[in-house]
Amino acid sequence: MSTAQNRASAPRDAPDPIEAVPLRHPWRWVSATIVLVLVFLFIWGAATNPAYGWGTYGRYLFDTRFGMAVFYTIALTVLSMILAVILGVILSVMRMSSNPVLKAVAWVYLWIFRGTPIYVQLLFWGLIFTLYRQVQFGIPFTDFQIVRFDDTMVLYSAFWLAVVGLAMNEAAYMAEIVRAGISSVPEGQAEASTALGMSWGQTMRRTILPQAMRVIIPPTGNELISMLKTTSLVVAIPFSGELYGQARDISGVNFQPIPLLLVAATWYLVITSVLMVGQHFLEKKFSRGATRQLTAKQLRALAEADGLTPSGLAAARGTDQSGGMP
Repeated sequence: MSTAQNRASAPRDAPDPIEAVPLRHPWRWVSATIVLVLVFLFIWGAATNPAYGWGTYGRYLFDTRFGMAVFYTIALTVLSMILAVILGVILSVMRMSSNPVLKAVAWVYLWIFRGTPIYVQLLFWGLIFTLYRQVQFGIPFTDFQIVRFDDTMVLYSAFWLAVVGLAMNEAAYMAEIVRAGISSVPEGQAEASTALGMSWGQTMRRTILPQAMRVIIPPTGNELISMLKTTSLVVAIPFSGELYGQARDISGVNFQPIPLLLVAATWYLVITSVLMVGQHFLEKKFSRGATRQLTAKQLRALAEADGLTPSGLAAARGTDQSGGMP
């Protein structure tokens, strides 16, 4: 009887449940309100300001001239980055080489192209054929010639000079990115590959580069986006077929630079947004296996194999990792 009374009195002796009161953040709401008000005022002021020329903006946003400018901008970006990556890989190998001549040449290249402004370099590329009016290929100090150009101006192409100028500058930065990525892989990986009988090329292709890509991809994506915006400087060559050059040429006729610059900025934002999405998926692809955190797809596969739901499997894994404690 006493045991039953004790059991009956146990709930009355239990402490009252704690009523958790969430921490209030009044200043967080105040600051958010102030920021939203300022953003609204800026948008309203820009929308009602006739100096922005929104009518001209809408008229030229999908103009065929800007469509061609988008094509040239993307072409400049892609071709320059392809050449820059190829040359950057070569320079990074030279930098890591034990040959002092190759290492010194690569260091001087990086010193020059990273130490001078890209605009100045593009100006030099625009004047390259005034520096070298005659070009000949053959055996030096002999009369044997394979190709000879008495007037190099016949080779002049502003577009390709812009591609070469952008690529030569970007290669200096890509060389350091590739070198950092390769250096981030532990030396034991290469030693293990060599012990398995792999050649240097197989080691780089199957062991080093797949691991180095996790370090190389993010800054390379940033450099690609930066290259897209750097194409606006090729007017120094001069080449005005890209977005900024087209906006500048049209504004020189209708004397409305602000709406045309807004058109160019809009297209830059659109292309940059697409590149950022592609960069995200590339980073996600090459980061697989970098952490022990299972993805939703992996959890689903394990759940199907064990006959559990994904949430139940995740809870079970959490219990195992905590040593059996809930």
